[in-house]
Amino acid sequence: MQPLQTGAAPAATSRAGVGTSTVLLVAGFVLISANTRVAFGQIGPLAPVAGFDASTVTLLGLIPPLVMGLFAPLAVLARRHLGEERALFAASALLLAGALVRMAGMPGLIVGTVVVSVATAVVNVLVPVFVRKRFAPERTGVMMGVYAMSMGAGSAVIAALMIPVWRASGESWPPAIGLAVIPAVLALAGTVPQLRHAPQPDAHAATSDHDRPRVLRTWTAWSLTVFFGIQTLLFYATLAWLPSILVAAGVSNGTAGNMQALFIVGVAAGGLVAPILAAASVDQRPHILAIVAVCAAGFAGLLIAPGTAPVAWALILGVGLGAGQAVAGVLYARRGRTPDHVAVLSTVAQTGGYLIAATGPILASWLHGRTGSWTVPLGAFLTLLAVNAVASMRAGYDRAGRAVSG
Repeated sequence: MQPLQTGAAPAATSRAGVGTSTVLLVAGFVLISANTRVAFGQIGPLAPVAGFDASTVTLLGLIPPLVMGLFAPLAVLARRHLGEERALFAASALLLAGALVRMAGMPGLIVGTVVVSVATAVVNVLVPVFVRKRFAPERTGVMMGVYAMSMGAGSAVIAALMIPVWRASGESWPPAIGLAVIPAVLALAGTVPQLRHAPQPDAHAATSDHDRPRVLRTWTAWSLTVFFGIQTLLFYATLAWLPSILVAAGVSNGTAGNMQALFIVGVAAGGLVAPILAAASVDQRPHILAIVAVCAAGFAGLLIAPGTAPVAWALILGVGLGAGQAVAGVLYARRGRTPDHVAVLSTVAQTGGYLIAATGPILASWLHGRTGSWTVPLGAFLTLLAVNAVASMRAGYDRAGRAVSG
C-alpha cells in the first residue's frame, strides 16, 4: 500500500494517479476495518430468539478472545514473510472462508468462529503497525479512529439485520449468520488493488523475536496488556450478554437485539473520537481515566435501572468500550520506537490481553449461574474498571514527549 505521506512524486506520476492510489488505500483500509468484528456481534441478538443455551453463548463468546490471544504472534510471522499487504490479503481470505463455514449448522458455527478469530488476530496486530508505517504521524489518531468507526459501523449494520433476517428466513439462524459473508467479500476485494505495492518478504528486519523478551521486562508492556485485557474482557462480555441482561430486566427480545446494534453504534462513535483526541496529546492518562469513567457509568446504569433507560446504557457502554478498544492502537503506536517495536508491543499486549479477555464471557456466565441474577457480574465489571484505572497509568504516559519502551 502507498503511504499517504509520500515524498516528491516522480515526473511520470500524474496527480490523478496519486489520487487514485490514495483512494484505493483508504477504501481498502475501511473495508478491512469494517469486517473485523462483524461475526462476533451476531450471537448476542440471536441468542434470546434462536434457542442458544447459556453454554453455547458462553463458548461462542469465549472463542474470539481466546483464539486471538493464542494466534496474535502469527501476525509477526505473516508480516515478516509476506509484508503487511499480502498478510492482510491472506487474513481477509481466511476470514471469508470462516464466514462461509459458520453457516453450516452448530458445528460449522463453532469451527468457523475459530477460523474468523485466527484471521482477525492477524488484522488486529497489523493495523497499528500499518498505520504507524504508512501514514503520517499526525494521521495516527485519525486512522485509528477510522479503523474503530468502520469496525463498529460494519458490525452495527449486521447486528441490526439479524432479527429481521431470522424472521424472514422462517426463524432459521444460519441465513442470518450468513450476512457476515457480504462484508467479508468486500474486505477481500479491498485488499486486491494493494497487492502490487506489497514489499518483498525480506523487506522487514527480523527483530521481533529478539525484541520480545526485552519488551516483556518493561512495565509499559505489562501496563498496555492490562489496559487492553480488561477493556477487551468487558467488551466481549457485553457483546455476548447485553441482550440477555436486558431481556432479564423485562425488555422485549426485539428491543434487546436493537440495543445490541445501538451498543455497536456507540462503539463506532467512541472508537472514532477517542483516538483522535488521544493522539493529539503527549500524555494519554486523562483519556484512559475518561474511558474508565464512561464505562463505569454504563455498567452502573445496567446495575441500578437496566430496563428504565436501555438506550442510554447501550450507547454509553458502546462509547466507553469502543474508545477503549481504539485508544489501545494509539498507545502501541506512541509507545513504540519503530514499526518493528510497535509490532512487538502490539503482539505482546494483544496476546496477553486477549487471554485475559477470554475469561469475560465465562466469568459473566458463571457468576450469573451461581447467583441467578446479573447484579454480581455487573458489580464484578465495575471492580475490574477500578483496577484498570490504576494499572493502566504507565501505558498512558509518554515521558518528555518521546515514545518509550519501558
